Amino acid sequence: MDDKTHAPDATQKLRFYQKGTFTVGNRLVSESERSVQASIDRSNALTCGHRACQGCGEALGARYAVDAAMRASGGNLIAVNATGCLEVFTTPYPETSWQVPWIHSLFGNAAAVATGVAAAMRVKGRHAVRTIAQGGDGGTTDIGLGCLSGMFERNDDVLYICYDNEAYMNTGVQRSSATPPTARTATTPALGSEPGAEFGKGKSVPKIAIAHGIPYVATATVADLHDLERKVTKAMGLHGARYIHIHVPCPLGWGSASHDTIRLARLAVESGLFPVFEAEHGVLTSSRKIRNKVPVIEYLKPQKRFAHLFTSDSGPARIAALQAMADRNVAEFRLAPEKEEV
Repeated sequence: MDDKTHAPDATQKLRFYQKGTFTVGNRLVSESERSVQASIDRSNALTCGHRACQGCGEALGARYAVDAAMRASGGNLIAVNATGCLEVFTTPYPETSWQVPWIHSLFGNAAAVATGVAAAMRVKGRHAVRTIAQGGDGGTTDIGLGCLSGMFERNDDVLYICYDNEAYMNTGVQRSSATPPTARTATTPALGSEPGAEFGKGKSVPKIAIAHGIPYVATATVADLHDLERKVTKAMGLHGARYIHIHVPCPLGWGSASHDTIRLARLAVESGLFPVFEAEHGVLTSSRKIRNKVPVIEYLKPQKRFAHLFTSDSGPARIAALQAMADRNVAEFRLAPEKEEV
């Protein structure tokens, strides 16, 4: 019998279910297809000892993003961190969980501080050292928007990463301009005829970034690790101002189960409420198509911040309005799968 005839084919294509989801691991695939997190050489930029809540999406997003940036820069990376959850749970004085040169800025000036760091490295001739800035949605879409816009306008050589958990979680779950309509927060209680956050308020910083015409803008989610790492790697390969907005569920603030973090992140994408896309120099260049679109109600139900929608008289109409928002996202960012030619 010829052993070669019956030897397993090393190049055999694996089925999707063998690999599971695009999360940590995937050692069944070739090294070129593995995630940064699946490599024993990952930097562990955010290591053990931090004090994040169980199931914290921001802790996942930060580790994934910074490890990818570390690999892309060959370990020549400086991180500037705005005040917020990420800063608080990773650096309780005098301890730190960061294994990367790391600077704590004020709530609103991370983009400006990172600009200064990048300028200092340039003046010193240390061109291999790259700079990232990071903050939550409060420090990015609200308090730090002016400094961020300045960074965009000057086209400073900084990658800014926003970890969007849709409220000021560290200070007691207050509404931010990234909080979705109808969501219950400490400042938008589930009271009155239209409980929760109002429609018509807030802003989309990814759209604002695109309007600045900067080299690269992207949105990403912790539910798709390969896509997130690819976008960080691509951003690190460019110079000038770059912006990545990562959706990171917060079990504490959202009132969701800690084991549902990835599930909710995926449902946000599949419902159309969180569009995943890329833009370069002010032009939308790609978007993640939704293969199996789900109604927004599937995303809303597991979260206590939306529980009032299912008990109040105004609930159905407000759910319908959220569905309309999702449908507009699908059209605006071209999220519907392209029709196959017959």
